[in-house]
Amino acid sequence: MEQQKIDLHMHTTYSDGAYSPQELLQLVHKAGLNIISITDHDSINGLKEAIKVGKELGIEVVPGLEISTDLEEKEIHILAYFIDIEDDELQKYLSFFREERINRAKRIVQKLRNLGHSITISDVMDRAKNSAVGRPHIAYTMVDLGIVKNYTEAFDKYIGDNCPAYEKKIHVSPQSATKLISDAGGLSFIAHPGFMKESIIMNLIKTGIDGIEVIHPSHSESQINFYRGVVNQYLLLETGGSDFHGGKKEDDENLGRYLIQANKLEAMRSMLHRNSA
Repeated sequence: MEQQKIDLHMHTTYSDGAYSPQELLQLVHKAGLNIISITDHDSINGLKEAIKVGKELGIEVVPGLEISTDLEEKEIHILAYFIDIEDDELQKYLSFFREERINRAKRIVQKLRNLGHSITISDVMDRAKNSAVGRPHIAYTMVDLGIVKNYTEAFDKYIGDNCPAYEKKIHVSPQSATKLISDAGGLSFIAHPGFMKESIIMNLIKTGIDGIEVIHPSHSESQINFYRGVVNQYLLLETGGSDFHGGKKEDDENLGRYLIQANKLEAMRSMLHRNSA
């Protein structure tokens, strides 16, 4: 039997990805992947379309999500898998978070205007379209309007942490995120822990996280071995993927390169089965 190709970390235009769910599935199909998860930031709006297109192409789409949380004054992302996308509480939370993102974008835009730059929230929302709006959309809008030369300059000079137009994002605690995910029938994982202090990882494990993202483009071989050791030591689950965005991220070559083994996905399914028994 041909080995399954599984990538459980991808983004669409419903967060900060360059491709619609349909376009992404076409690329995934071309790359020969069998099972993927779309894990848009704080949004599940692209999942129904993705699951439908996936069925047509013979690709399983695991319902996913990437939630922004906060711990020790650091932004921590939690990946969710196998969530019930019809869950009321989950939908309420994401709707609230979407509004908060718009409010934050408005405050950032006002700060940029106070600094003398001609940019409006309409410009940013036109760029974001149906996505959960965030700083990347503001950065790209600044490039489009000629305020900065490139995306990096937007962050380095204006909207990055502690810069003149920076505005703190409202976060939930990791405990709240893991409970939300669990209540929606899903499993929670620490996303790309490569830049985290070990103490933060240990704190997250104590909050009842189900697993860790071991395979990620930003992880070195030694980090992969380290996180795999943590997973084994604490009897956690393992996930991984390309964190594919496309477009200006220029990461097209990552599709098909960052995969997890089928037995890791089966371990997730077993855990879900035990949880629901």
